[in-house]
Amino acid sequence: MSEELLVNVTPRETRVAVVENGMLQELHIERGSQRGVVGNIYKGKVQRVMPGMQAAFVDIGLERAAFLHANDIFRAAPLDVTEGEDAQAVPPPQVQIPITELLRDGAEIVVQVVKDPISSKGARLTTQISIPSRYLVLLPRSKVIGISARIEDDAERARLKTLMAELTAGGAGHGYIVRTNAEGQPAEALAEDIAYLGRVWALIERNAASAQQGTRIYEDLSLPLRAVRDLIRRDVDKVKVDSRETCEHLREFAAKYMPVLADKIEHYSGARPIFDMYGVEDEIQRALDKEVPLKSGGYLVIDQTEAMTTVDVNTGSFLGQRNLEETVYRTNLEAAQAVARQLRLRNLGGIIIIDFIDMHDAEHRRQVLRTLEKSLAKDHAKTTVYDFSPLGLVEMTRKRTVESLERQLCEPCHECSGRGMVKTGETVTYEIFREIVRAVRQFDAARLLVIASPKVVARITDEESNAVAELEEFIGKSIRFQADAQYLQEQFDVVLL
Repeated sequence: MSEELLVNVTPRETRVAVVENGMLQELHIERGSQRGVVGNIYKGKVQRVMPGMQAAFVDIGLERAAFLHANDIFRAAPLDVTEGEDAQAVPPPQVQIPITELLRDGAEIVVQVVKDPISSKGARLTTQISIPSRYLVLLPRSKVIGISARIEDDAERARLKTLMAELTAGGAGHGYIVRTNAEGQPAEALAEDIAYLGRVWALIERNAASAQQGTRIYEDLSLPLRAVRDLIRRDVDKVKVDSRETCEHLREFAAKYMPVLADKIEHYSGARPIFDMYGVEDEIQRALDKEVPLKSGGYLVIDQTEAMTTVDVNTGSFLGQRNLEETVYRTNLEAAQAVARQLRLRNLGGIIIIDFIDMHDAEHRRQVLRTLEKSLAKDHAKTTVYDFSPLGLVEMTRKRTVESLERQLCEPCHECSGRGMVKTGETVTYEIFREIVRAVRQFDAARLLVIASPKVVARITDEESNAVAELEEFIGKSIRFQADAQYLQEQFDVVLL
């Protein structure tokens, strides 16, 4: 398998694409005006404690107050973590202590952001600080050494645990999570990470002591550096960067923290833009479409709503060569792989419902579910997949820390206000007629002027001309219509003259 990281740098935006076998799998975007805050540490002020919610709102200097749940104040030490969790501590057990005994209004508190502000919701916070490096995650004031669950070899897990016990003996008493990237690494590499994390934590403690309320005391790395830290693995062939300055910066960072991989970083100097060269721009445009074609002729329909994301699988033009059950099975197998890629590419999170085409064979359902789980194995975000429901639906969850690709790049349609639909010209016509009657009953006027979109005015003066004549006779006043290209289809004004 061939895997490359492509880094596109412009003055106000940086994009990192993960390309496997020529296909775009992930896209990360960071804009100067909208840089994410996940991983940042702040000295906050408790604005309001909410006993009924077992939570508090904390001012950390962002536009909206951030949310801190009682579960995120006292956290249990993890024993094992998955890749999707290895930059954060695992969720704690249920809280027994009331939030009012843990926090009070106006109190100072050091917190870390675990989820960016999404839509109308503020950032999600925790007091269990975790600081990632290349191979480890530091858990200050914890005692536990955890090993990523994705390191499956028992001998390697035992080796890493023994190494960490030796390296941390007599230290500052912090806990660590050993990340998947640490598999096969020597003691020297882990020791370097421990020293680096110790320096970072010392700096955070100094900043926390002197910082004002509502200020940032630690900022996570920029997107290119995070990509090198978190996404480069041994199976990554190249990291191509179209900015010479950024390329040099990444080489220096890699030489310091991961010298074995530093040679994989190279400057892209081609005449064509790097994302055009690798077809990434086209893939980004397709990732914003609702419909996703499958090679077989089938297709997916992906709908993202506030509550959940739904994926509908259709056979389309795929007729198969045997019988209906076999055709459905083959389509669903292909769809399972496509769904896993689309969730990762579009960064869709939360509750996801997949409506596969109905299959009667229980073994076929098991194979489709197994294919979905296997395809999701490469996903850095934590996913949980449940069995087929009685209605034939597959329910799953995917951890979300930042906005989806669509919501990063798009905004609600100004014409339909995000509904995805607009009222027909006929509907708007009858709304205008009702508004005319309403206006005449309330106000006195000799005549009326209706201003609307060209399409609606054309329809009224053509198809509804008889209705207009009847309306003029009914209200006893003349009506004139004026088309204005600035008006959207649903917009109109009735002016009394």
